Amino acid sequence: MKEPKYKRVLLKISGEALAGDKHRGLDFDVMGNVCDVVKQCVELGVQVGIVVGGGNFWRGVKDGGGKMERTRADHMGMLATVINALALADCLEQRNVEVRVQTAIEMNKIAEPYIRGKAIRHLQKGRVVVFGCGTGNPYFSTDTGAVLRAAEIEADAILLAKNVDGVYSADPAVDPCAQKFDSITYDQVLAQHLAVMDSTATSLSMDNHIPIVLFALKDPQNILRVIMGEQIGTIVKEDN
Repeated sequence: MKEPKYKRVLLKISGEALAGDKHRGLDFDVMGNVCDVVKQCVELGVQVGIVVGGGNFWRGVKDGGGKMERTRADHMGMLATVINALALADCLEQRNVEVRVQTAIEMNKIAEPYIRGKAIRHLQKGRVVVFGCGTGNPYFSTDTGAVLRAAEIEADAILLAKNVDGVYSADPAVDPCAQKFDSITYDQVLAQHLAVMDSTATSLSMDNHIPIVLFALKDPQNILRVIMGEQIGTIVKEDN
């Protein structure tokens, strides 16, 4: 059987993707399908860390913009990520996958505090680790949190599962002539202000030489396909 291309990955799932067509809250069918694929990856011996966004419940900058103090709005967004992390953990445990939730802001009644050494040890034991609260700091997105955790756990790649199927030269919903890229460099993403991740997250992944693969979560099997080395979505790396 073909060996996985990546041995340790950081899977970033947007909160909006977990909401499915409902756009708010949790779609348990979507989440169940994602967890089924994560289980397949674990059974192949792949070590999986997950960072989940919170936009299906609250987006700090967007939902609190102009009406709340930014730091407080961002803290609310961090709490939203914990709701999703706990839901994912429960869904994985129902499938007999060992999982640990670690949060960047300590809340020891419901999750472990983030400790790098413990996270790596869990991964080595075949447990999925779900990271909540982003970086634990306001003014940083969960995309930046995903890159930070990927660098810390020495992940081979960041798998960016979103509602779009790749990186485009423009918004494909607005511009029918938008070109989809199979491969693109960090420098091109930053220079053209393309909507992959925010510039802080992109720069951090570039500085740490971590490839990013952006693909659509609509078909959760894409997670496994990427791990096995198939050309899915768009890969962002140092050289084309």
